Amino acid sequence: MAEHLLSTAVHDTLPGNYIRPEPQRPRLAEVVTGARIPVVDLGSPDRAAVVAAIGDACRSHGFFQVLNHGIHADLIASVMAVGRDFFRLPPEEKAKLYSDDPTRKIRLSTSFNVRKETVHNWRDYLRLHCHPLHEFVPDWPSNPPDFKDTMSTYCKEVRELGFRLYAAISESLGLEASYMKETLGQQEQHMAVNFYPPCPEPELTYGLPAHTDPNALTILLMDQDVAGLQVLHGGKWVAVNPQPGALIINIGDQLQALSNGQYRSVWHRAVVNSDRERMSVASFLCPCNHVVLGPAQKLVTEDTPAVYRNYTYDEYYKKFWSRNLDQEHCLELFRT
Repeated sequence: MAEHLLSTAVHDTLPGNYIRPEPQRPRLAEVVTGARIPVVDLGSPDRAAVVAAIGDACRSHGFFQVLNHGIHADLIASVMAVGRDFFRLPPEEKAKLYSDDPTRKIRLSTSFNVRKETVHNWRDYLRLHCHPLHEFVPDWPSNPPDFKDTMSTYCKEVRELGFRLYAAISESLGLEASYMKETLGQQEQHMAVNFYPPCPEPELTYGLPAHTDPNALTILLMDQDVAGLQVLHGGKWVAVNPQPGALIINIGDQLQALSNGQYRSVWHRAVVNSDRERMSVASFLCPCNHVVLGPAQKLVTEDTPAVYRNYTYDEYYKKFWSRNLDQEHCLELFRT
């Protein structure tokens, strides 16, 4: 199955099944390049200021960068290095993990959902479930040799960062610090190691088209040298230029629901370029499948009635995967 992967060959032309219809193309010349999404210094001793800054970012952008997040720069460099080493493995080695079944918890695949798509995306990705680690790590790639140790260490640190962010997000809404973590249940965690090869015609396709994330919180490790993430803000696509050492935090659909629509799970996309490959590592914190989700009761009043009905994450996630990635915001299907 390795022939389905983009990372197994050099591409001089763009295959027809990757070319977007003209109205759906990225229009790269129209992207705002000089803007900056909010930056929050988690190392600040002023806790109230940190909480307020996170709340402002969740309301205005749905994305923010965090500095002094506690994950060591050496570990981050190792994660990116071992990810690149994986995608440079021989095709026959990568083929062992290939699957187009979106229900598989550990798989190497391409595009987004190749079983449903009519137009593909210029991306290969390795999907890893990460919690509980001891259940999944044995089935992770054994090649490169340091893959399991490096990625499992990173998974544990990202999970703790996510819980710290939950506390600040809860407080910023006037809720107990423990609210998000407790409400979301014994959370699953998974990771996508994304690889975007050089693309011969980047203006005709996407790495990933516009979408929101169905989970609760996404922590993104971006390539520091090659830009590609763009966020819809104020009706325009804005290029995200990461600060050195920063991680990108993305509010997912479930936090928009829990905040009763105060916080935004915004549209974002990945574009590609013709000169250089790009990598990113997205870590997703997801609610327990059977926990009941919906607006926090404290945020529902006569003046601010519930925007969304209650549902389980299992119901939501199945609905999300039954659609195309760039259809309407999945939360629209759960409005009251």
